[in-house]
Amino acid sequence: MIEILAPSGNEECALTAIQSGANAIYLGYTAFSARDGADNFNEEGLTRILQKAHLAGVQVYLAMNTVVKTSELDGFLQTLLKVWALGVDAIILQDLFLGAYVHELYPDVVLHLSTQAGICTEEGAKLAKANGFSRVILARETPLSEIEKITKILETEVFVQGALCTCYSGQCYFSSFVGGNSGNRGRCKQPCRKKYTYNRNGYTEKAYALSLSDLSVGEDIRKLIAAGVVSFKIEGRMRRKEYVAAAIQYYKAILNDENTSTQLSNLKRTYNRGNYTKGLAFGQDKRFLSRAVQGHIGEKVGTVKVEKGRFLVESSFRAKQGDSFKILRDGSEVAGATFGGSYSRGFILFSKLRLMNGDSVFVTTDSSVNERLLSLGCERKIRLPLTIRFAVGERATVSSGDILCETIEALAPASSKPLTQEDVQACFLKTDGAPFEVEFKNLEIIGEIFIPKSQLNAFRREFYEKVLSWYARRDRTEKQQRWQIPSMSGNNTKTAVISNDFSNLECDIAIWKPFDYASIAADPTFASGIKEKYLYLPPFHTSADVQQIKTLVSKHGFDGIYSENYDGIEIAQSLQCKLFAGTGFNITNTIALSRIYDKVAYYAISKELSESEAKPLKTEKAFALSLGDIKIMDLCYCPFEKTCNRCDRRESYVLTDENGRAFPVRRYTDSLGTCRFEVYNCASLVGKGVHGMGKLIECTMQANKKDVVAAANNEAEQKSIFPAYTSGHHKNGVL
Repeated sequence: MIEILAPSGNEECALTAIQSGANAIYLGYTAFSARDGADNFNEEGLTRILQKAHLAGVQVYLAMNTVVKTSELDGFLQTLLKVWALGVDAIILQDLFLGAYVHELYPDVVLHLSTQAGICTEEGAKLAKANGFSRVILARETPLSEIEKITKILETEVFVQGALCTCYSGQCYFSSFVGGNSGNRGRCKQPCRKKYTYNRNGYTEKAYALSLSDLSVGEDIRKLIAAGVVSFKIEGRMRRKEYVAAAIQYYKAILNDENTSTQLSNLKRTYNRGNYTKGLAFGQDKRFLSRAVQGHIGEKVGTVKVEKGRFLVESSFRAKQGDSFKILRDGSEVAGATFGGSYSRGFILFSKLRLMNGDSVFVTTDSSVNERLLSLGCERKIRLPLTIRFAVGERATVSSGDILCETIEALAPASSKPLTQEDVQACFLKTDGAPFEVEFKNLEIIGEIFIPKSQLNAFRREFYEKVLSWYARRDRTEKQQRWQIPSMSGNNTKTAVISNDFSNLECDIAIWKPFDYASIAADPTFASGIKEKYLYLPPFHTSADVQQIKTLVSKHGFDGIYSENYDGIEIAQSLQCKLFAGTGFNITNTIALSRIYDKVAYYAISKELSESEAKPLKTEKAFALSLGDIKIMDLCYCPFEKTCNRCDRRESYVLTDENGRAFPVRRYTDSLGTCRFEVYNCASLVGKGVHGMGKLIECTMQANKKDVVAAANNEAEQKSIFPAYTSGHHKNGVL
């Protein structure tokens, strides 16, 4: 079955999705949701939506897809069991190994692995399946060729519509380090939607340099179906109900082989950033970046003609009061406008800014379309066959399937006006607003019975409440608390360094990050004192990259791989080499750590933990990022719009924000020679790390690498090396 999966940021959107024909919806609870800004559901609201969704045959998936700290484990697990008992059909998790623990304790709980887990390869899919996940929501960057392989392993869900994150899924720390609000905790402040410049010709003017257009796969959904994908996800838990309706109706029209021009127009008018991109599954296209426009652009309906101080728009679009517009000049947004009246060939705009002849007019709120979208839904009815028995001297019973309701007292004989079949039918046809299509499978009245009308109505209401509860909860009961929070202990005094050059660096463990993964011919050079050598595996990679990593490990005699992605576990096992689980594993709690502990030689804790939050994770294998570069984003696309014929192909660039903060950007090439980019924080990390944990030092972008490593235990000296520095999150953590 093909599933259209719709966002439900609030109850209105959930009801709209159900009425518009979604096969499933996803939403968040009041805690542990990666969309903290949405109107997430409490127990009462979730119960209402579960009833309405299940009665309509719609699945409900609940996102608990934030990283979870050790101190939060009890609350997280209690919440998970509560929402499962309420009747949700699956729970979406980011932490693969926390999910593995849940599956071990409660194997009937259905788990979907969030896109935040960054699964993009067969190895990652195999790991998810082995650890109890029934579905993987793929990283948005996963190419079609990899999707085809993954669908043969595990049920697969992909995004087809909505906002795109500029950073690789689950690996963005931009909001965290710039503003103290973590995307991994559901509180992203979207610094990627601000204006920046690059120090490269053609990109020195301020623009939305990191802002991506909205995804709209459109007709190419058929290619994803052919690849074996079963669920198609519409992003947008922060968007309006009109957008939800428009997106569902657009994809339903495609799947029904209908002409979609009207539905696409409706969708553009409800939300459209950048006139849409097909996304990275099909390769970076010309519309991938939305450098000129941030936010909803709508659909073009005409151009401005200035006449006697009025702003006229000659157009077939019949604007009216309540409509809103965005004005673009030379492709860039210059103003907003509202409806100012009609004239014979179109409409008049009101704008506080003086508009110019030729300005493009885009409608961003079309009130007529919005009204039409919300009127197109139809209530889904569920067939409810009833078996009813009323007999003198017995309790009255009504049942449907396994649902049974009976009166407290036996029925008394009637002295006049006995109960008739017509009375019972008329009563039970009143479904109290529930979408039941009642059928009387068997209706028995034995003897002449007296029952007050009020009592009969109360009996009906009690029965329908039971039916609603059954549909919502799927006949589930509360599960018993069986978990124990593991404790870890130990100390590590080693130093590990991530760098592209180790010719004069002294450390215990070298993590080599090459510039070009495709053309490593000579053995990399390492200083004599280095005891262990690991090859850096970036978070995003393809099958070709994995094969190249395996070749390089064997060819150059690396002891193991340092991986920023869960699939490093499978890759290391296939190579029979060591694994250093990097910061990209986002290890934040002892349950997850206990599940991977025997699989790794070393691990680095999340970059976002304070020292007190890190304390439970201390062992002889533990490292914390302590000094040097702080990578805040991985870009799996070209930020220079694939202008390869005029690219200067420098190894590094500088991204500068409107406050003058400079973010170093590193370019490297993958196994096929494709450029990829890493963005680093504007301030380097200083400090002595986390007491009792090994020091992980990143100095890929540092010119004076030797001095940086030598200053590992001298904070004053560190501050003299870096032009800008920060203590990171070791003192205060993040929200």
